[in-house]
Amino acid sequence: MTDTSQPFVYAPAPLQRYFEAFNSGQFQTAATLFSPQGELCPPFESAIVGPEQIADYLQREAKEMQALPQLWEPEQPEQPHTVRGTVQTTVFKVNVAWLFWLNAEGQIDRLQIRLLAALQELLNLRQ
Repeated sequence: MTDTSQPFVYAPAPLQRYFEAFNSGQFQTAATLFSPQGELCPPFESAIVGPEQIADYLQREAKEMQALPQLWEPEQPEQPHTVRGTVQTTVFKVNVAWLFWLNAEGQIDRLQIRLLAALQELLNLRQ
């Protein structure tokens, strides 16, 4: 299998707009990028469904976060667009993968967030 990773600057516009809105604290704008039944799947939590609920969740949980995307892996048949980077807060920094499923209209149908950290690193975050 060949590595198809590219710098994030080449990622599709909906992915670019999501991170721009997220990092500027415009969570309502970020949420409008989701389809009406779009899902945000954060680590260790149930899926958040629908733009309104996603906006509320981001407003509550992501205020102090900065998402720093670095690499984009283009969508393959039956596979999502994958973005790799880090999330930084005032307390910690962790490696993350964001998996985006887009529909034909370019809306986000599903965004799954995976922490790319060893168990010990995750345990240290709780302290």
